[in-house]
Amino acid sequence: MSYWLMKSEPDEFSIDDLVRAPKKTTPWFGVRNYLARNYMRDAMKVGDGVLFYHSSCPEPGIAGLAKVASTPYPDETQFDPKGKYFDPKATRETPRWMLVDVKLERKTRLVSLAEMRAEKALAGMITLQRGNRLSITPVSPAEWKHIGGLIARDAG
Repeated sequence: MSYWLMKSEPDEFSIDDLVRAPKKTTPWFGVRNYLARNYMRDAMKVGDGVLFYHSSCPEPGIAGLAKVASTPYPDETQFDPKGKYFDPKATRETPRWMLVDVKLERKTRLVSLAEMRAEKALAGMITLQRGNRLSITPVSPAEWKHIGGLIARDAG
């Protein structure tokens, strides 16, 4: 099993939107970075753990836990010429952008970016590295376990 941190802007899709989604599942659409796409296309497996991260908001941080719930398939938004994720080079025969479905495990307290940065055990976490803007990054088993401890420690 692998672990991932997946960022979403809460104005576009928040953990609360996932809570309200049918079957608490959503396609992770709109990724337009090749490395992030490759993670979904080539590395993610059904059942992998996901840290649902709110980004580009007043208090960014981990807002919930989820699982990868599907194998990769083409992101339909690439084919919509009126949509903001349209890619004129993508065709149905050779789609450029893939996605996976993500299913909610549970909403958690917010583990803020500041709190994560304060943890020595998370110093090597890719999403905390200077200049990192990837919307999807791998998380090590040790980082996953440490974050689980942070969530549990102050959950009451």
